[in-house]
Amino acid sequence: NPVFSSAQALDYFLCNHSRAGKSCFNLTTMFRRQFLSRLCNAVAGTGHESIRFSSSEAGKRLEGKVALITGASSGIGKATATEFVRHGAKVVVADVNDELGKAAAGQLGSSADFVHCDVRQESQVSDAVDYTVSKHGQLDIMYSNAGVPGPIVAGIADVDMADFDHVMNINVRGAFLGMKHAARAMVPRKQGCILCTASIAGLIGGVAPHPYAISKFAIPGLVKSVASELTRHGIRVNCISPYAIATPFALEGLRELYPGRSDDDLATYLDQCGELKVTGVRCEVKDIAKAALYLASEDGRYITGHNLVVDGGFSVIKQFLMPTP
Repeated sequence: NPVFSSAQALDYFLCNHSRAGKSCFNLTTMFRRQFLSRLCNAVAGTGHESIRFSSSEAGKRLEGKVALITGASSGIGKATATEFVRHGAKVVVADVNDELGKAAAGQLGSSADFVHCDVRQESQVSDAVDYTVSKHGQLDIMYSNAGVPGPIVAGIADVDMADFDHVMNINVRGAFLGMKHAARAMVPRKQGCILCTASIAGLIGGVAPHPYAISKFAIPGLVKSVASELTRHGIRVNCISPYAIATPFALEGLRELYPGRSDDDLATYLDQCGELKVTGVRCEVKDIAKAALYLASEDGRYITGHNLVVDGGFSVIKQFLMPTP
């Protein structure tokens, strides 16, 4: 118990620094009462010693911030852009799909812009960062979210290396380029936040095709490596590992795995697999967006090199399916 541990420490200090046993007792009693009163008030959140925490729903947590989000035309990226704008940020939607990207930015109103960006091309990632800084004068948050699932292939012997390279170029090289050019803009200002989308497929084996899984295993390592350098410049680097969500991204791969099934059936399958049985909560894009908001805001100011897993316990729970007795 931290309250009584602290009180015992105070007793020890006073007794060992007092010249008389009686004065030790009197001082200990007096100071202990004052100390416990103040400490209890602080824990209870009352009085002058109250500890105040910011509410996750109160105010605009990204007021005055500027974010660049790749793969923001749909799914997690679009949901995160929406959440960031809701909390006061200016957002640049970066995507290879011009039609969907412009539509997403348009739905967000005057707080959002669109820039074409193929994350495989370093020049386009560099241009997206330069556009953001030119438009808004700064870059506070870089979210490398763009990714592809790659083809559904059962065995490693059947993996086409062209497909492997395609997945790695977008999922890993794209994330690295986002970090590289975000750092170029952030280091001079000695502040910034870089985020990446990882996956539960990068936590345990056997839940995704090899190219995709390998690319997502790489992201937390990339985050730790870059965080170790950029922390001295006041820049935080983190990633988020979501459970599979019924986004266009996830459904793309499932259609190949389950031909003939409707998107509604596939979405139901994902929901059932990812359901948190205790509460009935299912993972949605808004859950990942709120995780990104937490890491990007002042609430996450002391977090870097971290992989925030948002999977309802999927990666830590293994249920044995025993026959009915």
